[in-house]
Amino acid sequence: MQREKRASERLVRKSRKLSLKNSERSGKIIVYTAAFLTVLATLAVTLFLAQQGLQSFYISGIPPLEFFTSTDWNPASGDPSYGALVFIFGSLAVTLASAIIVAPLGIGAAIFMTEIAPSWGKKVLQPVIEILVGIPSVIYGYIGLTVLVPFIREQFGGSGYSLLAGIIVVSVMILPTVTTLSADSLNRLPDGLRSSSYALGATRWQTIRRVLLPAAIPGLLTAIILGMARAIGEALAIQMVIGNTEQLPGSLLDPTATMTTIITLNMGHTTFGSAENNVLWTLGLILLVISYGLVLAVRFLAARRKV
Repeated sequence: MQREKRASERLVRKSRKLSLKNSERSGKIIVYTAAFLTVLATLAVTLFLAQQGLQSFYISGIPPLEFFTSTDWNPASGDPSYGALVFIFGSLAVTLASAIIVAPLGIGAAIFMTEIAPSWGKKVLQPVIEILVGIPSVIYGYIGLTVLVPFIREQFGGSGYSLLAGIIVVSVMILPTVTTLSADSLNRLPDGLRSSSYALGATRWQTIRRVLLPAAIPGLLTAIILGMARAIGEALAIQMVIGNTEQLPGSLLDPTATMTTIITLNMGHTTFGSAENNVLWTLGLILLVISYGLVLAVRFLAARRKV
């Protein structure tokens, strides 16, 4: 009887070990498959965009110098021209200007949330920031169209559709992202930094300015860069307020266009494989290269933070 009991116990243990091995093997297969598919999808998108985008130069015969430096965009004329400088400038202007505006606001809000606000303030602000992050871009664009554009028109003249409107809308969109990531960066700092600073007689503001902010610089820069990555790829909200004209803006109050807006406006009206269609793919390739550059910058800053 005891032999049978011991034998059954051994069988149970073996079956459990076998089950654990099978589950571990299945888990590894699932994880490796997911990683492989992610890498494959990224490579596929990159190769497809590269193939389509480079056709502007080696099939359609558009001179690269003209494409990157000319402001003459007239694909429908008898002698078509494809100068994309206006759209490249518009995208970079909106992205950089919004980053300059949002950086102090987002970092300031993060400092308030992590170092100054009482516990009830953090409980109120955190859900509000998370809600703002989740609002669809079309909502921001619609508010900009119905509130911001008329306000600019009444206060400064013109149509109201302008580079300024695009910058403001994008700034509002990326502010919650920068604030959240900046707050996370400050929260990850060791408490010993704060206690050591206070022990040496530093005030709260001295601790924030001379200890916490320098220690959190890699994380704060990462937050700003990720905000820029969202800004450079935004299309719908900007399209609704920027004016979508093929001209360089003489001021912040002039309308213009970005790479994303010209792609969304024209892609559905071009023939696949035509010169204009290839140029739109080239703009998409430029956006991808910029995004890769921003991701590499984030990785570099993350490596510095670990060191």
